[in-house]
Amino acid sequence: MVTARSFAVRRPNESMRHVLILFVGGFLGLIIGLSLPPLSITKLNLPYGLLHLSCVQKKYIDSSTTSQNQFQSDPTKIWVPTNPRGAERLAPGIVKAESDLFLRRLSGVPSEDLTFIPKYLVTFTVGYEQRKNIDAAVKKFSKDFTILLFHYDGRTTEWDEFEWSKQAIHVSVPKQTKWWYAKRFLHPDIVAPYDYIFMWDEDLGVENFNAEEYLKLVRKYGLEISQPALEPSKSTKGVCWNMTKKRENSEVHKEAVEAGRCRFPLLPPCAAFVEIMAPVFSRSAWRCVWYMIQNEFVHGWGLDFSFRKCVEPAHEKIGVVDAQWIVHQGIPSLGNQGEAQTTGKPAWRAVKERCGMEWRMFQGRLTNAEKGYYKSKGIDFSTLLLHN
Repeated sequence: MVTARSFAVRRPNESMRHVLILFVGGFLGLIIGLSLPPLSITKLNLPYGLLHLSCVQKKYIDSSTTSQNQFQSDPTKIWVPTNPRGAERLAPGIVKAESDLFLRRLSGVPSEDLTFIPKYLVTFTVGYEQRKNIDAAVKKFSKDFTILLFHYDGRTTEWDEFEWSKQAIHVSVPKQTKWWYAKRFLHPDIVAPYDYIFMWDEDLGVENFNAEEYLKLVRKYGLEISQPALEPSKSTKGVCWNMTKKRENSEVHKEAVEAGRCRFPLLPPCAAFVEIMAPVFSRSAWRCVWYMIQNEFVHGWGLDFSFRKCVEPAHEKIGVVDAQWIVHQGIPSLGNQGEAQTTGKPAWRAVKERCGMEWRMFQGRLTNAEKGYYKSKGIDFSTLLLHN
């Protein structure tokens, strides 16, 4: 039988034993530690990037969270979560989320800078060798259009021989394409003031084209993405899609028949399709298309088959204007800006191969992105029409 007295007597012995174990363990640990060489964190062989990234991320998250909490808890601090990202600390009245391409003066009252505000934007990606072609094209656009030239050959000042060029906007980066320029200089928040954006190549004959009449038909038929019809030329050997080919006695068409390619009549190239040489986008359609342009793809092949992703229903809102047509001259000037290969392959061939490669890569990315989306929603992608 264990009495309360005998239990009380045994507890100090237990405590002394625990203290002795801790003391001996600590002493042995000290001896072992002193006998080992100093260990630097650099000898742990942990990747510096991993350590640095984890520290930076933790610091950023802690700082951001602390800052946000501080601003939210202090009514005297401005914190507006509905503002654009990064502008939460600004009072909404000062936030300007959009900009424009309107030219301003260096003096005078800002409110008096703009005596006239253009409603449309037309861009050409150009080389100086095609200046006469561009001069003829620009004259087809009224003062309602802002003229923006993207120069791939680095020559800009020479264009001042044309009076209109002195009021145009010039952006010069050597050996780039219009889709490279578009991704970097035509952000939707920059071109937001324009109702329509024309993104045209330099080798277009415009003798039978009038921009204002064109836009009247675009509005009449409710087109969000469009292009002028193409009149086949000798230089291109008359080759073009039936969808974009000019039709007689027609103002606009939205569907076509392409031999062996119209299994799905409302999909490209038989409907919901324009080509990338001379597209015209509404403001809302361009906002979507801009986000679809991939940063490292510069030629745009394959985009024209996917423009339809940005309007609904695409077969009704994408069309070709027959009453205002152009000629694709097929001048391979940009192709010659490429670099010849060490294998002896000419520059234009290397450029064309890059075009095809980008198209295949873009289609792969688009398919994978859509598969991922549908999978996240629990939908079997295989039961859907490819790129529906």
